[in-house]
Amino acid sequence: MDPAEITMIENLQKLTGKSLDEWKKIALNCGFQKHGEIITHLKETYELGHGYANFIAHKARGSDAGSADDKSQLIDNQYKGKENLRPFYETLMAEILQLGSDIEVAPKNASVSLRRKKQFCLLEPKTKTRLEVGLNMKGVTASGKLETCPPGGMCTHKIRVEKAEDIDMEVFEWIRTAYGQAGV
Repeated sequence: MDPAEITMIENLQKLTGKSLDEWKKIALNCGFQKHGEIITHLKETYELGHGYANFIAHKARGSDAGSADDKSQLIDNQYKGKENLRPFYETLMAEILQLGSDIEVAPKNASVSLRRKKQFCLLEPKTKTRLEVGLNMKGVTASGKLETCPPGGMCTHKIRVEKAEDIDMEVFEWIRTAYGQAGV
């Protein structure tokens, strides 16, 4: 288990008075099956923040990188039926991993989270024709390809990638900015 995950579990216990195992039982017995439904239930019923609700839902469903036996299989599954987007993912990852040796790659069922001290980037094949680059950047005004995400989600900004030409220096500059902020 990575240090960030251990800290998340400890903080969850301190914040709520319930252990991760107790939260997993709550999530599994809430009557919802889909990841998003479980998150919404935990946020609305127990007033948890998105990060904790998402963490609990992943742990309860075994859909996080830490629960997977083969992390590469999680990535392969993300691109089933979306094979045309896989080269975009590979291009982005090749460049992102050159930013530093401190990057943790954490595949989930639907996305790949990239973290330093905190998550800075999320690569997610959203549709059969679009990959989204989610970014976490405080105090940054959206411009160019960068869009603002609604508050309360996993990312503050996003960039849509629908064709190879969408991946350019602007995209990598935004990713570098997010990477830089995540190391502070």
